[in-house]
Amino acid sequence: MHLLFINISMKKFIYLLFLFLGFAEGFSQKDSTNKVLDLEDIVISANKFELKKKETPNQIELISAKQIAFQNSPNTANLLEQTGNVFVQKSQAGGGSPVLRGFEASRVLMVMDGVRMNNAIYRAGHLQNVLRIDQSMLERAEVVFGPSSVIYGSDALGGVVHFRTKNPEFDVKNVRSYLRYSTAIGEKTGHVDFNIGKKRLAFLTSFTFSDFGDVVQGTNRLDAYPDFGKRPFYVERQGNADVSITNNHVNKQVGSAYSQYDFLQKISFQQTENIKHTLNFQFSNSSDVPRYDRLTEIRNGLPRFAEWYYGPEKRLMVAYHLELKNTLIYDRASISLAFQDIEESRVSRNFNNVNRKSQLEKVNLFSLNADFQKVIKEQTLTYGLEVVGNDVRSKAHFTNISTNEERKADTRYPDGKNTMNTWAIYVADQLKVANTLILHGGLRYAFTDLSAEFIEKSFFPFPFSQIQQKNSSLTGNLGLVYTPFAKTKLGLMGSSGFRSPNIDDLAKVFDSVAGSLIVPNPNIKPEYSYNGEVSVNQQIGKKIKIEGVYYVTNMRNAIVIDAFTLNGERTVMYNGQNSKVLAAQNKAKAFIHGWNLNLKADLSKEFLLSSALNFTKGSINDAANTPLDHIPPVFGRSAIKFQKKAFQVEVFSIYNGWKKLEDYSPSGEDNLIYATKDGMPSWWTLNLRSEYQMNKNFSLQFACENILNKNYRNFASGISSPGRNFMITVRGGI
Repeated sequence: MHLLFINISMKKFIYLLFLFLGFAEGFSQKDSTNKVLDLEDIVISANKFELKKKETPNQIELISAKQIAFQNSPNTANLLEQTGNVFVQKSQAGGGSPVLRGFEASRVLMVMDGVRMNNAIYRAGHLQNVLRIDQSMLERAEVVFGPSSVIYGSDALGGVVHFRTKNPEFDVKNVRSYLRYSTAIGEKTGHVDFNIGKKRLAFLTSFTFSDFGDVVQGTNRLDAYPDFGKRPFYVERQGNADVSITNNHVNKQVGSAYSQYDFLQKISFQQTENIKHTLNFQFSNSSDVPRYDRLTEIRNGLPRFAEWYYGPEKRLMVAYHLELKNTLIYDRASISLAFQDIEESRVSRNFNNVNRKSQLEKVNLFSLNADFQKVIKEQTLTYGLEVVGNDVRSKAHFTNISTNEERKADTRYPDGKNTMNTWAIYVADQLKVANTLILHGGLRYAFTDLSAEFIEKSFFPFPFSQIQQKNSSLTGNLGLVYTPFAKTKLGLMGSSGFRSPNIDDLAKVFDSVAGSLIVPNPNIKPEYSYNGEVSVNQQIGKKIKIEGVYYVTNMRNAIVIDAFTLNGERTVMYNGQNSKVLAAQNKAKAFIHGWNLNLKADLSKEFLLSSALNFTKGSINDAANTPLDHIPPVFGRSAIKFQKKAFQVEVFSIYNGWKKLEDYSPSGEDNLIYATKDGMPSWWTLNLRSEYQMNKNFSLQFACENILNKNYRNFASGISSPGRNFMITVRGGI
């Protein structure tokens, strides 16, 4: 039935919303235990300090620690997808790129414990950095939809995904652990964490290790596409030659296995009632992560690549956090000083070519955030500053795998000194005009200084040796929350967002698809978005909660990949192939609109129904209304949950609509080459998960995902999702 919603207009959205309200009203006549929380009971931190959800006009998805444990996702990308409100693209099993309101990658801001994760080489295509976060240690995750540049700055065009790890507990000593095994993804995960807390000093230590095998996809295919997603071959090196091996298990996606470990150490010291210090150390590292989609490509009847993988992806964060309270100029203050060391690499080798290409990128990221809040009668003032410094180093070489001889190769980014620095100040105000009306407003000024240096130009004789940019921007928002009744909330919001071009936008050399090459363009400028949204939140009785939002976004100076010239030439030879020259350019005005519906209903004391549905449509403002990239089809999730005493079980369905051929962007970012000849088919899965709490210290979890063993693939993805997957988890603690 979800296919019926693909072309729904604003009128139909309003009709559906009232239909939902009528449906909910019918349920509200029945007796039930209150399990659906009042809107004002939910506390979130969209403005970096706690705020009742009923008081903010933003659409926000809150994932609690209890939800995270019950959902039992193998990685953080899957955790976000399980909400039904976040779309996730995957190029490989070790990947997962969140999409918010049609924005992805560098247009979605990720924050960890108040520290910006986005750096100068976050690309506009698809990112897998969210997997370098250990969901086992999350206290909660918050997804703020829509431009959030006033509070969070550049990149928050589609929204913000803010991850918050657990904090050390004072006067508590405990140990928690779990073991998990999954069949279709060959997962073996082990986790342990322990807390040692004294009166004023507390330590929290955590370690998680995961090993994933090759993903086995479902066998139940659509009749129209009987071979879609099959893996008929894989490559092995035998002697001095690459050999294409016939895969006798075509549903086993050979070349998708990887492993990862995560370590966390936090130390908290409560100096006084009003002063608290926290030291936060996080380290994540992976094995080589095969780029599965590239390993399936064919050229001239043979595999295009013998090797293509990301080298170990390392993320180190060391942060000091200071919390202060109760002075003349603020009631609360939050100050963070952080250092991040990021390392990623790409290794590729063409089939039967002895030269292996290795590209290595290292990013050092320094940041200072200072946020303050002051309450003056009916007014809450939030203000602060942010300073971020990026230093990027890029290296590359070829290795002859027969002789081990090394020679220089073209780097992904300029091989000289590359820096990107940002300074910003902001102020946001919340004013309670009346008991039923709250006004919100804010402004942010940001200045960005970027420099990139090309030293080696023998591979590509660029007509410049250095790129320098200085950009500034002023963004704002204005909104209101109207609560005419205790359980009714109406929201109206207008906001602007911006994204300053980074090193990846300005200076990257990359073959996004076979036969195309992206080259640097030093002339691109910041892109801006202007957003308007209206929302309705209605609680009916003690059992029903309905949420609906409709939004429109206008993009100006949108950065898109389009045809370009290099030294007057429209094509160049790259990687043994004549390739069309492309570059990032401010060519587009774009328009995005969409809606979201959420329903939660207590059917009885034990049964809870929930459902989420999302629709997004985007196009470039040209004569042809060219489809915008990164726009997912209609998608959602519906579930019914039973809970009684120590046992809970949930049956749920996740679904996606069709993405037809004519709706794909011509830029190549939507990865049409990994879809069918007609586009990406619609799909839905049936799933079950359960948990039994044996006693206060031990629990057992069991799940069966994709029960019908369907073969499906998310839009823009280059790997098929797992088939029928049995999962068992044992949790224990003392």
